[in-house]
Amino acid sequence: MKIKVRPEDFIVEERASLPFKEGGRYRVYQLTKRNFNTVDLLIKLSKRLGISFKRFSYGGKKDRYGLTSQYITIEDEKIKDISEESFSLKYVGDMDRPMGPDLIEGNIFKVMVRDMNQNEIERVMAELPFVREYGYPNYFDDQRFGSYSSQQGFIAEKILKRHYNGALKIYLTAIHPEDKKDEKDRKRFFYENWGNWEACLNRAKTSFEKEAFKILIKKEPSPFLRILQKIPEEELSLFFSAFQSYIWNRVAERVVMIYGGDLIKYRGNFWYYIFYRRPQVFDYMKSLLIPTASHKTSMPDELTTEIYNGILKELELRPPQFNLKKIRKAFFSTTNRPFIVIPVIKEYSIKDDDFYSGKKALYLNFELPRGSYGTMLIKRLLAE
Repeated sequence: MKIKVRPEDFIVEERASLPFKEGGRYRVYQLTKRNFNTVDLLIKLSKRLGISFKRFSYGGKKDRYGLTSQYITIEDEKIKDISEESFSLKYVGDMDRPMGPDLIEGNIFKVMVRDMNQNEIERVMAELPFVREYGYPNYFDDQRFGSYSSQQGFIAEKILKRHYNGALKIYLTAIHPEDKKDEKDRKRFFYENWGNWEACLNRAKTSFEKEAFKILIKKEPSPFLRILQKIPEEELSLFFSAFQSYIWNRVAERVVMIYGGDLIKYRGNFWYYIFYRRPQVFDYMKSLLIPTASHKTSMPDELTTEIYNGILKELELRPPQFNLKKIRKAFFSTTNRPFIVIPVIKEYSIKDDDFYSGKKALYLNFELPRGSYGTMLIKRLLAE
């Protein structure tokens, strides 16, 4: 099966409760976009409009691949509406506070899953009744781990272990699918010539790359840490969130493996996602809240505490390490995440695929609470 063949195949509309107040200092805009993730587009708008990025606020990070709509605010600045091929920005009112995750009530998804064979259709139809009633683990999905390098690991994990050389190496050499050819070639060169700072400087293109390799050539004390401290706050926060999400998924997976029985799985881009199929586990899991990792994390019961401590031990980490002393620009904060998500599936249908001849397409119209991934519902319905 294939999703997001076209942006219109994956439509996401943010549903929020906005406390409008005429004359408030925060201007509220509805941002509709395609082929951009939220942060990259706001950075682009910041530079284009000459407005500091810190004055932009949003509630959720919407994916690059799809047609998405969400609310943002700009502090003390009203701009004209913008309408372009890849995005539009429409003024909708004022508030006396910035946009944030707490204002989001949920997201409405309208998804077309394409290139499906008969076995996949039958599997979805068989699993829909169970999923509608008992939901599935509220895993963070693949798009959360865009900064992860399958070859080198997580930047945040290296920072926590004070492997600053390794963290910077991932930052400057990890190749991602959206990178252009020139960028991929440059990163490969950096990786293969890591330590030969003169050669790397000669191939450097961005201002960050040039500054980094100049610092490394000088051989000053703690050069890797000094360079990492120059990474923008928003990027560091994303790296930290990715590693927290990984640990959260590991905890959730082990709870499912202990309680779930009759397990099924779906292979993601980096690892398998494990799902339960026994309704008996629902009573325990339905009210379970799992916090994200930080130096203050406290798990809700004995089982999850044992699992969490075991995972930290495997990763060779201790809770105090999450309280970073050397980097203060971003930090690891604890938030509670519901263990189970129950989708509100409003409509679904099967039809002939008008894009892939001879195949079927599944249309789904559903709603999820904030922070939950629409792509995870599809993984659950197609798990084996």
